[in-house]
Amino acid sequence: MKLRVSIVDDDAPTRQILKELILETSTLEFVSEHPNTESAIENLPKEKPDVVLTDINVPLINGIECVRTLKPKLPDTQFLMLTIYADANHIFDALSAGATGYLLKGTRRSELLAAIKQIAVGGSPMSCSIARKVVQSFTQPAPRSGMEVLSPREMSVLELLANGYLYKEIADQLGVSVTTIDTYVRRMYEKLHVNSRSQAVAKFLKRAK
Repeated sequence: MKLRVSIVDDDAPTRQILKELILETSTLEFVSEHPNTESAIENLPKEKPDVVLTDINVPLINGIECVRTLKPKLPDTQFLMLTIYADANHIFDALSAGATGYLLKGTRRSELLAAIKQIAVGGSPMSCSIARKVVQSFTQPAPRSGMEVLSPREMSVLELLANGYLYKEIADQLGVSVTTIDTYVRRMYEKLHVNSRSQAVAKFLKRAK
C-alpha cells in the first residue's frame, strides 16, 4: 500500500521538486500541494494524507502553527518539517506542536525518501545536526531560575516583553499572530504563577541576579 504524501510550502520550485520526487517513487502517492497554511488547514482534513512535508516559513500563519492546528484533526497523519531553520526554538516549537520529524532543506533525496518511510512506521527522522541539538538539550545542566518551566518560545516572548516590546511587535518579530502571542503569555502566567506582565517581567529580571 502506497504512502499518501502532501506538501505545504510557499516556494513553487520546491513544491515541484518534492512533487516529482513523490511521483517518481513507486511506494509513494502524491496527494496535494498547498502554497499557504490557509489552504492546508482547509483541505488537509478532507484529504487525510499519511505524511505531510511542511515548511516553517509559510504565508498567513507559519508552518508550526499550521501543524498545531491540524494535528488534533489529523491524529494519524505524520508531519515532517522540511525547513532552513536549525535553531533550538524552531526545533522544539515544531516538535511540541505535533511534528514527528525535522529535516533541513538540502537533505539528499535518498535521505528524504527514507525519512518519509521511517516517519510513517513510527520513527522520528531528524537531520544529524538537529538530532544533536535535541540530545544536547537533555545533557545541559538544568536551570535554577524558575524559568525552566517555560518553553523556548515562551522564554523568547518573555524576554521581548521585558525589553518593552508590544504584542504586535513581538508577533511581527516571531512571525506569528497576535492571538498566538496572547496564548503564549497566558500559558506563561499560569506556569510562573503570576497575574500580570509586570510580575512576569520581574521574575525574568530576578533570574539574572
